Amino acid sequence: MELSQLIRARRSIHRFEEREVSLEIVKDMLDTAVWAPNHRMTQPWRFVIVHGEGRKRIAEINPKGKGLLKSDPEKAKEAGTNFYHKMMNVPMFVIVVMKENPVIAIREEDYAATSCVIQNFGLLAWEQGIGMVWESYGFMHEAAFREAVGVQPGEKVVGSLHVGYAAQVPNPQNRVPATDRMTIIDQA
Repeated sequence: MELSQLIRARRSIHRFEEREVSLEIVKDMLDTAVWAPNHRMTQPWRFVIVHGEGRKRIAEINPKGKGLLKSDPEKAKEAGTNFYHKMMNVPMFVIVVMKENPVIAIREEDYAATSCVIQNFGLLAWEQGIGMVWESYGFMHEAAFREAVGVQPGEKVVGSLHVGYAAQVPNPQNRVPATDRMTIIDQA
């Protein structure tokens, strides 16, 4: 498939087959994905891969039930069970972590570069027939999640990539053509 076709065909996948993704394939894709543009070559990223029984570390966090514990323990239990099953239905998580540079301009450049790595990874996965969605849920900034996956002080979780073989591929959503949002300056 040509790159332009691959970009247009890629979808965010939320439902996965009950089939594992090869750790070796994911490692290879990440080794290629890091060839993203990176001003200053800081290469601020690192990856935490969570799969198999390790998924329980994320599934047992239960952020949705904690706020309900006192007011409605039954609802809290139900929310926790639903969250647990939702997370355990993800075959593999690739947590993308970025070192936060104290200089804001460099930190923003690093965030952009890390986002490019994620996009590269998503395209490489799609090319291999593997689906992915880039999640950035609020609880990934909380201590329980950070501790569960080993995020250190001075690091930012850029995203949790849910990786697996697609059980369902959504239809494409329309995009506004770039030409509709383009300004061309051709005079001084």
